[in-house]
Amino acid sequence: MLDDRKLKVLHAIINSYIIKAEPVGSRTISKQYDLGVSSATIRNEMSDLEELGYLNKPHTSAGRVPSDKAYRLYVDQLLKLEKRKMDMKKKEMIKKALIEESQEIDELIRNSAKIISAITSYTSLAMSPQLKESRLKHIQLLPIDEAEILVILVSESGIVKNTMFKVEENISQDQLSTISNFLNHKLKGMSMDEIDRTIDDGLFKEMYELKNILDRIIPIISKSLEDMDEVDVYADGVTNIFNFPEYADLDRARSFISFMEDKDLLIEVLLGDTLEGDIEITIGSENIYEPIKDCSLITTTYRLGDMTIGKIGVIGPTRMEYFRVINALRLFSVNMTEILDMLLGNPRV
Repeated sequence: MLDDRKLKVLHAIINSYIIKAEPVGSRTISKQYDLGVSSATIRNEMSDLEELGYLNKPHTSAGRVPSDKAYRLYVDQLLKLEKRKMDMKKKEMIKKALIEESQEIDELIRNSAKIISAITSYTSLAMSPQLKESRLKHIQLLPIDEAEILVILVSESGIVKNTMFKVEENISQDQLSTISNFLNHKLKGMSMDEIDRTIDDGLFKEMYELKNILDRIIPIISKSLEDMDEVDVYADGVTNIFNFPEYADLDRARSFISFMEDKDLLIEVLLGDTLEGDIEITIGSENIYEPIKDCSLITTTYRLGDMTIGKIGVIGPTRMEYFRVINALRLFSVNMTEILDMLLGNPRV
């Protein structure tokens, strides 16, 4: 454990490097931070911190830069600090912005990524709800024209799925209403597996006269329910990485952007980021993927009732403003949870 003076010197170096992105020397710390010690003492402390692995010395500079180990110590101490009182004015401002453009859950997740990126100036990530075993709440079949039918599925978690499909023969509104009522009566509250088992058990023998229509509708319902369970991820502000001098190297920036365009990798990153507290932070070399080994990923969750169903986060250079990002994500987590409860008719007291 570092003594108090070494901690103060290290924090000063980290804060200076976050702001300027330039290697930090003892004279800079002595001038900008009132640590109550001489420049020579600071220089000695910096030498010790380098030997302990908290600072690196670039070959082209006399100054030092924080290592991943230094950032880990720094953020762990930030997370241990008592949470500051939530900025209610900013919270309500964010909530209003989310509500104004989010009528459905997919829109809420997409807009959250957009607004997080705008507020933090980093690249944002927002994962769609993980709703395993989605259960059917309501189904409705509507004629669009003589050749097309719209299938509307609503899950108990509030996800809406619309699917169009073509038919060869004309199906009347009365027939579609009969089928909708029958399916709602028989399948409401069932998961996909349960619906499959129910169909296998010969559910539709009692509607044999509509068997040809049902044979085409049921696979569409099955696929729609499967789609509800699929996890998606939205990224916004990817090109913000060009704003940081660490990514002046175009090859390095392209590698980052290519990584961010691979949704399967992003989902793996977010799902693999186990969340033990309200905030989880992965720093630099702690990331397993090469294109983001110079980045930090900060994530938090959003909830539906008492169930954690998704994640939001920010990714950027290890030299990021951790305190500001952590507070912003906490505001979004609370807001998204409240909005989800509101959209799905489950208001909190």
